Amino acid sequence: MRVRFTKMQGAGNDFVVLDETRGRLGLSAAQYRFLADRHFGVGADQILSVRPASSASVDFEYVIHNADGGEVEHCGNGARCFVRYVRDKGLTDRNPVRVKVKNGEISLSMNADGRVTVDMGAPVFDLARVPFDPAALVPQAMGNFERWPLPLGGGDVASVALLSMGNPHAVQLVDDVDTAPVLTWGPQIERHAQFPARVNAGFLQVVDRSHVRLRVYERGVGETLACGTGACAAVVAGIRLGLLDAKVDVDTRGGRLTIEWRDNAAHDDSVFMTGPATPVFEGEIELPELA
Repeated sequence: MRVRFTKMQGAGNDFVVLDETRGRLGLSAAQYRFLADRHFGVGADQILSVRPASSASVDFEYVIHNADGGEVEHCGNGARCFVRYVRDKGLTDRNPVRVKVKNGEISLSMNADGRVTVDMGAPVFDLARVPFDPAALVPQAMGNFERWPLPLGGGDVASVALLSMGNPHAVQLVDDVDTAPVLTWGPQIERHAQFPARVNAGFLQVVDRSHVRLRVYERGVGETLACGTGACAAVVAGIRLGLLDAKVDVDTRGGRLTIEWRDNAAHDDSVFMTGPATPVFEGEIELPELA
């Protein structure tokens, strides 16, 4: 089967985008893995499938598969690339564009400077919905939030703030992201027994109240150059921990994202993310029959 695709990136987080508005391709998990493979396929952190609206309340639906072939709930950088794709391809001229993702609906707007702003929805703090199993762990209060001590191998303990941005995140504070144990602690946190659906592990360095640096070890992918939902989760956690203001620039290894969130008593305001979305190239690939 020959499949046309567009390669895109948002702050270095890269995607293969597939147009399924005229019909489903019916790809298997193995075929998604093939597309994401950087040696044999196109190469990507995630595969984005653009689909027609599933209800009158949205303009499109899109589905996200990680490099390991598994479907995931949300991807902020992918959402920005999605809206740039549907507008560039003439699939819509609406602005903003409303989109259904696995765990709800989001709104995306193109800005005059070419960047895209995404209404990421409200963060979720209910541990059962993250999901996280707190059994036998005692949290430590900080600011208007708490951090949970996760035992790791070798006697190490990661102190993480927990929330969902449509997908699960565990955010820890570090002195310097360049020397943080991302590649050793990240895999342990991702697959820690307390997280029944695994988790994205964020390593957050606070530079000042409006500027942070961030690295994320993503669930099912490994460390990426940027993670949109990870940036949102890190800023929300930093605000509730009392360390950040309502608007924060997040420097990732792939570029800068701007996150805005105004906390309230119910902690239920939407998080807004602004950042780049860039087409890289287009092509066609022969997909092998993989079960």
